[in-house]
Amino acid sequence: MKAFVLDRYGKKRALRPADMPSPELRDDEVLVQVHAAGVNMLDAKIRDGEFKLILPYRLPLLLGHDVAGVVVKVGSLARRFKPGDEVYARPDDLRIGTFAEYIAIREESLAIKPKALSMEGPASTALVGLTAWQALIEKANLKKGQKVFNQAGSGGVGTFAIQLAKHVGATVATTTSAANIDLVKSLGADIVIDYKKDDFEKVLQDYDVVLHSQDAAALEKSLRVLKPGGTLISISGPPDPAFATGIGAPWFVKLVVRLLSSGVRKRANRRDLRYSFLFMRASGQQLREIASLMDAEAIRPVVDRVFPFESANEALAYVVKGRAMGKADVNVCLPR
Repeated sequence: MKAFVLDRYGKKRALRPADMPSPELRDDEVLVQVHAAGVNMLDAKIRDGEFKLILPYRLPLLLGHDVAGVVVKVGSLARRFKPGDEVYARPDDLRIGTFAEYIAIREESLAIKPKALSMEGPASTALVGLTAWQALIEKANLKKGQKVFNQAGSGGVGTFAIQLAKHVGATVATTTSAANIDLVKSLGADIVIDYKKDDFEKVLQDYDVVLHSQDAAALEKSLRVLKPGGTLISISGPPDPAFATGIGAPWFVKLVVRLLSSGVRKRANRRDLRYSFLFMRASGQQLREIASLMDAEAIRPVVDRVFPFESANEALAYVVKGRAMGKADVNVCLPR
């Protein structure tokens, strides 16, 4: 099969186009022919070597964390899917590889794609949708009438999180540039702050939840916009001890993680706040719930650009620039 391969970790290192063996199918897995693959900052960070300690991938490696496609074969223990089903997924860590023509995915991590959407929409939704769901629904237990601040509202996670929070019935604030104000308002944002002109700390107060995705300075400010008892969930770090325990990290990684997050955890405790780091996990069950919301048009995917398969490196570079509205996709060009 055709694929893009990472031979060595390195900043801005190009992926190598190659012919690779088709994936070996385990008993509990489903073989999917890839029709579209989402491109994420996570792919760039893994390429750059930022997650070597917590995600010990073997090189050479196929990147890619979002997929929409068609089932071509099922393992002997897989019962939920059959050949011909149109599906989408965020594959499990250490089993990624959607920048290819085929990928084997654990049945429990797969879901039927939203029926009304083409492949590009679901392929751009799985990772960011699961991130927003696990942050707002699972960790924060967001309720109707609460106030949530979703940073970077025009990005992949932001565009989904705004819509999910509005569906719950929360009041939503977000940051974006002037060029994207209309977009985030159309998704349901109630309060929109132009981050180039205004300081969100001076605008927002007494919030119940913050979904943090930016730098350390924004993290400190986010602590100050929350009310006592509020929750700050970060998807950009620092990781916390609960995360290290959850991934079964060795003792030295747990120690490093504890030290990295000790400052923000102490400051959160002093303010009677809860700090939590989220590294999203695969979940077919949650993707089924997300698909039902998209089929009901409660949430719509936001796809900025679609790149052809042979332009995978260009798509990754585009995402790294940080200017995409929503998500970028790579289409796999399949033979007729």
